[in-house]
Amino acid sequence: MLMDAITDPRLVNEAPDDNRPTREEAMAAVRTLLQWAGDNPDREGLIDTPKRVVEAYREFFAGYEMDPAAELSRTFEDVQGYDDIVMLRDIDLESHCEHHMVPILGRAHIAYMPTNRVVGISKIARVVEIFGKRLQTQETMTAQIADCITEALRPAGVAVLLDAKHQCMTTRGVHHPNVATITTQFTGVFKTDRELKDRFLRLAGYN
Repeated sequence: MLMDAITDPRLVNEAPDDNRPTREEAMAAVRTLLQWAGDNPDREGLIDTPKRVVEAYREFFAGYEMDPAAELSRTFEDVQGYDDIVMLRDIDLESHCEHHMVPILGRAHIAYMPTNRVVGISKIARVVEIFGKRLQTQETMTAQIADCITEALRPAGVAVLLDAKHQCMTTRGVHHPNVATITTQFTGVFKTDRELKDRFLRLAGYN
């Protein structure tokens, strides 16, 4: 799905970034890392590795070329009197730690209280996906998702909970594979109404 989005002219920057290295330069950098790791980039199993890594990075970090606000630009006002929260639970979260460039894997739970408009539910998942396809800290990503939904939809409130494991902690460093990181951001009525916040947490399975 993301590879299709990369070629979508609505989501790709028209003008290339002059500071971005060429594909060939990126592949040469991968060769250097392979040599630094102690292997031979010219051996049979590694000959095509630089190409594969560059293609993988293009997919991993496709979010830099997409606008999350654009995903929320088409809204609907006819909700037949619906006046309660809209919530998506268990959205797959895939990102990369900006400190070590290793995966962050987990789930996102998001809700908003609409005022006079709603958005297609898949668009909320796309916002998570786009911010995830960038180098991130979980704290920053949590705030970015909440801010984007708030700015685009002007709801009465937004609730975001991210629950993820960081491979910079599970596969290196302290090596604690079972530790999950939970971050939250509450705005508007989710911040001021304790009962509403508790309902969100209960629906997400955290209360």
